[in-house]
Amino acid sequence: MLKLSADNLRGTTRTVHAFFGRSGGVSTGLYASLNCGPGSNDDRTRVIENRRIALAALGSSNSRLLTLYQVHGAETVEVCEAWDMGRGPKADAMATSIPGLALGILTADCGPVLLADSEAGIVGAAHAGWKGALAGIIESAVDAMEKLGARRERITAAIGPCISQGAYEVGDELRASVFANDPADSQHFIPSDRDGHWRFDLSAYAKTRLQRAAVRSISIIPACTYEREADFFSFRRATHRGETDYGRQLSTIMLAPDESVYRGAIAC
Repeated sequence: MLKLSADNLRGTTRTVHAFFGRSGGVSTGLYASLNCGPGSNDDRTRVIENRRIALAALGSSNSRLLTLYQVHGAETVEVCEAWDMGRGPKADAMATSIPGLALGILTADCGPVLLADSEAGIVGAAHAGWKGALAGIIESAVDAMEKLGARRERITAAIGPCISQGAYEVGDELRASVFANDPADSQHFIPSDRDGHWRFDLSAYAKTRLQRAAVRSISIIPACTYEREADFFSFRRATHRGETDYGRQLSTIMLAPDESVYRGAIAC
């Protein structure tokens, strides 16, 4: 199983996190093997088992795994209770102060962003593709954490594996949209080999948005989901190959569960 962690999110007993790859699960074919996405056409029982495997790998026997119906927007929800798999709200970020609720982000090239203010006991997670990042999902997640009692200058953030700049060719319209929001963000584009096309650095853009939100401790895990086929699912790679579907990897963070409240690990 590929299970990555960020140095700046380690070292505290209050939070647990992981950026999972595609290996270590029970799915087959296009979804081999740790596909945690109920939005795929994979067998539901296999997705449930994969989510249970990932949850167990966090090392807690008292937790619930929650994922959203992600829509590439800027909505963040405060998580107060668990929901069933596939029934999460339409949103792209979550924040909670409740131990034992594992906030899960599903990606296949977009950037997963995990956040924590360990002192306040607040965690957050965001799904940051270019649309969501441009719309303000990262700032929305930070704002939601702050409303729960976090302090943004204390928040630690990690940007997980996503598509790298070298593999991410985009058109003029995307660059124009980003530039219109802030001309300084042209720094995240380099010319591509084709006229009217650019290579976009999604993880660096996410970091810039975090910095503008006054988050100081930020790390990036430099692993390309497109190039590392054995390790990660990739929407763009599947599209280029004409494949009919693709799996989703899971990134998750939670406050260490309260043994007096949660009984038994359940992947919801």
